[in-house]
Amino acid sequence: MGFLSKLFPSKNDRIVRKYQSRVGVINRLEEELHTVSADVLRQKTADWKERLSTIEDKKELARELESLLPEAFAVVKNACRRLCGTKVHVRGNDLDWEMIPYDVQLIGGMALHNRSIAEMSTGEGKTLVATLPVYLNALSGRGVHVVTVNDYLAQRDSEWMGAIYKLLGLSVGCIVNDMNPTQRREQYNCDIT
Repeated sequence: MGFLSKLFPSKNDRIVRKYQSRVGVINRLEEELHTVSADVLRQKTADWKERLSTIEDKKELARELESLLPEAFAVVKNACRRLCGTKVHVRGNDLDWEMIPYDVQLIGGMALHNRSIAEMSTGEGKTLVATLPVYLNALSGRGVHVVTVNDYLAQRDSEWMGAIYKLLGLSVGCIVNDMNPTQRREQYNCDIT
């Protein structure tokens, strides 16, 4: 059976292979970013947002986001690298940032961007994986909404992963149950909520 599956890979195998081919590109682009300042990353974000905000056609926007994916993912990975060794204030605690996306997490980010489900166990970095397509899609200027199961996780993740987005020049909001409509509207006006 193994021989036949190599000859006739499943649809999932073909998709993952396609994603794997992009991982090397992302990693090479990220290495090139080691020598630039954080201001350069913020300027890239601003330039991409400006360019993408003018695109009204959804199919054209999807094509542009897809072509931008390797460089945008590289920027997020580099932001994570820059945060290593720093403290991030999360729900009243200072946490040491120790996360840089692994190749498998880059693949998970591509799957999420392409509206697929990526099964991951506890501790495998789902929250970090989500930062990749969230950043990419926030560049469209149309707002990205990340949904989680409770207020605690919403606040934790907006503060924790918000460190990446803020480093890259994006605004981050968080909505919890006890907010009034005005407060909610303010949060929804952020790049990422």
